[in-house]
Amino acid sequence: MPRLGEGWYDSGLSSRVHHVALLNDTDPKSRPAPVIVPRSDHNISRANISPNALKVLYRLHSAGFAGFLVGGGVRDLLLDRHPKDFDVVTDADPDQIQSLFRNCRLIGRRFRLAHVRFGRDIVEVATFRASGAQPDDDDRAHSDSGRILRDNVYGTIDEDVWRRDFTVNALYYNIADFSVWDYTTGFADIRSRTLRTIGDPVTRYHEDPVRMLRAVRFAAKLDFELAPEAAAPLATLGGLLRDVPPARLFDELLKLFQSGHGEKSFDLLVRYDLLRYLFRDTAALLETAERERIISFIRMGLANTDERVRADKPITPMFLYAVFLWFPIRALALKLQEEGWNETHAVLEASQRIVMSQQTTFPRRFSSPMKELLAMQWRFNERQGIRAARLLQHKRFRAAYDFFMLRARCGEVEREAADWWTEIQQLPPEEQQKQIGSKRREGRRRRRRGRGRGRKNDESPITDAAP
Repeated sequence: MPRLGEGWYDSGLSSRVHHVALLNDTDPKSRPAPVIVPRSDHNISRANISPNALKVLYRLHSAGFAGFLVGGGVRDLLLDRHPKDFDVVTDADPDQIQSLFRNCRLIGRRFRLAHVRFGRDIVEVATFRASGAQPDDDDRAHSDSGRILRDNVYGTIDEDVWRRDFTVNALYYNIADFSVWDYTTGFADIRSRTLRTIGDPVTRYHEDPVRMLRAVRFAAKLDFELAPEAAAPLATLGGLLRDVPPARLFDELLKLFQSGHGEKSFDLLVRYDLLRYLFRDTAALLETAERERIISFIRMGLANTDERVRADKPITPMFLYAVFLWFPIRALALKLQEEGWNETHAVLEASQRIVMSQQTTFPRRFSSPMKELLAMQWRFNERQGIRAARLLQHKRFRAAYDFFMLRARCGEVEREAADWWTEIQQLPPEEQQKQIGSKRREGRRRRRRGRGRGRKNDESPITDAAP
């Protein structure tokens, strides 16, 4: 097997043939052996690998099985980043893996995986998968559009690599000799900071449309450029995302926007015309004269979220959805007010309609507080009296205030009003009452009469309940 410096990387051969002759090769027999990169030629150190992942790898190896790290963990180590997860692959089947680890649990219906638990830490172990099967194979099924519905065929490492999505995610770290195996051009693409699909991009996107969103996410996260052949089909194939389950889109959306690279992800979604399949009403407004204003507002909101992620501060999808849906909700709310709805009810109704029209699912535990946050925006106009005092004490005041300040930075709200609400929070309670004028008048509070009090004995309550 060739090693680093023996042809592929030094001769320039990889740059000439890597996509057409290698990555699109559908004949397993003609695919090349991996380039083996010895420990002396790469920067991955076991000191940077999770001790629990190493335990799993060592036990597999000592039991006579292959043990490799694969995917984002290897990629990030080569980029001198700190991997979030370490995924292990092996030639042991799930039952054999479970027999080696008492702390193992098998999961999955589409493809069985082993989760090896070390307290709260989980190391995921997968068996090598095959990249191809006969059309009548009961273990693999595709939809009419080409999307993979079931993929449960075990294989070898030589087959496993070709079912992975991007070259930089198809590098294998071998615990046997600490080498890295590269079947594609992963090393070269990491060096050039290029994100490239394995196989024909159109076919791969049809197999799993979420790969288009993953391409955008990895390009944003790693600050890579999408290879031209990977980027070209995105705008025309975006409609395939309509077939993706809403819950899966929601999960991918959180990875796009709540992992510290949301602003860059948004820019790429707009560039490749994929935003419409996540937030269609917002994307529609980008075709109007308000385009630049909306883009500026969303980018500011995402930049704030990115800063909080980097500072390890809490974030919530509630605020994320408020940022993306504010303009379509506000436009519909204003239309409803023209039809006679009051402000609060108009915002709540507009929020309900817009949320229900999105392709991504939006759990009620996030959508309900988002509607409340947006309805509170109109209450910032009142700075005197008991309503202002109640707003200041509201449990969602801080989130609503942050959103109000975002609007102020974009020129939607007068700076003087934003400064007033900022300063009032710094005052002690007594001073706040003086500023707001919310102190109740002295005297006994009038007691409200209960519905049943004062009724004559011979009167019966009116009710529509059945006897």
